[in-house]
Amino acid sequence: MEPLAVDFELTKEFRDRFQQALDDRDDVFIGTTLANVKAADITALLYEFNSEESKYVMDLLDIETQAEIISDLDRDTRKKFLKVYPPSEIINFLNQLASDDTADILNELPIKEREEVLSGLEPELKAQVTELLRYEENVAGGLMAKELIKARYNWTVVQCIDEIRKQAENVDKFYTVYVVDESDKLLGRVALQDLILREARTLVADIYEKDIVSVPTYMADSEVAEIMRKYDLESVGVINVQGQLVGRITIDDVVDVITEQAEEERQIMAGISEDVEEDDSVWRNTRARLPWLVIGIVGGLMNAKFMGLFEAELARVTAIAFFIPLIQATGGNVGIQSSSLIVQSLANPDFVDEGLWKRLIKVFFVAILNGMVLAVVVFGANVLLFGEYKMSLVVSLALFSVVVFASFIGTITPLLLNQFKFNPALAAGPFITTLNDLLGLTVYFFIVHILL
Repeated sequence: MEPLAVDFELTKEFRDRFQQALDDRDDVFIGTTLANVKAADITALLYEFNSEESKYVMDLLDIETQAEIISDLDRDTRKKFLKVYPPSEIINFLNQLASDDTADILNELPIKEREEVLSGLEPELKAQVTELLRYEENVAGGLMAKELIKARYNWTVVQCIDEIRKQAENVDKFYTVYVVDESDKLLGRVALQDLILREARTLVADIYEKDIVSVPTYMADSEVAEIMRKYDLESVGVINVQGQLVGRITIDDVVDVITEQAEEERQIMAGISEDVEEDDSVWRNTRARLPWLVIGIVGGLMNAKFMGLFEAELARVTAIAFFIPLIQATGGNVGIQSSSLIVQSLANPDFVDEGLWKRLIKVFFVAILNGMVLAVVVFGANVLLFGEYKMSLVVSLALFSVVVFASFIGTITPLLLNQFKFNPALAAGPFITTLNDLLGLTVYFFIVHILL
């Protein structure tokens, strides 16, 4: 019986002790410590060490665990890590993996090394991977695995079960048995429970489910993820343009897609234009962050220039300068709230568009209610702190106006970006903040100019 994997906790003390074992080349400690640790936990540990040290640890593990760790590594780390391995060892890893994971790793290798590794794969895996490499990475064909369980519609239950036993040798997990005709055209699926409970001579054609969801090879990975989420699927069959079953996509592949999309959206909303991590190079981190910082600087310079136009008002009533941060911060917060809700709605394909005018009317009433509450709070606080009724009225009126206008801008901007095929998440970050800073100042000084 295989021992159970132990719970693993990566602490600073353990990391330091493990580093000492690496420095001393203490194979006994390393091997004993990692003997019953899950591959995913070993992967997390290896992120703490450089490629040469990690390779030393890997060489002490069995080939199946090594392959699983290689598959678990994030793409950038894996590309650096595999540079310390000769092609022959990479071939050994890949021969343990599913076709989709193998294809992903091959795509990360330099072309010369990729061809050398591909030529050394086991014949069946090589044929599967060669077909997968034809597809782009961000479509269903590039996401799918070739390993699956399928049965002919004209087989009996006993024939089907015998075939499953043979096919399952190359499939780690399978959730369903796909039913195809003589030309491999996908017809439906049959539940394992039905195969077990039915009489041996029952035909698959009499028990399979015809109404199933499948995806074409050219479908975008984001759409595949949404379909699997919508219909709560653990796996989905992939068909070519002739309707033939060519692969399957499992839930673990889709989780990776969803995670990458969420990370991309988060970085865009934070004003980071590339997919970067903290440990990437200084130049790459700078290049990813700089464009929106420059836009922020431009916005700040425009703010300064705009305030110069009202130098007379500032000199006459210096107190109005005290409330500029309040106006700008509130406008920015309201705009980001509004745009974030719209971006969330646009990201949901099941969302029913209410139409622009109906949406704007709803936003208008929400903004009025929020603006009134905030204006009353600020008016009362200003009267208590400064005792200036007229100034308090001006600030409150300006704040109310800014809330209404910022809500409108925060709503309309992502809708326009989406209409022109730009990522609407751009509207939920520095873009809206900079725009609403200018808007807030404009409204504030306009009201000050009229009433004071």
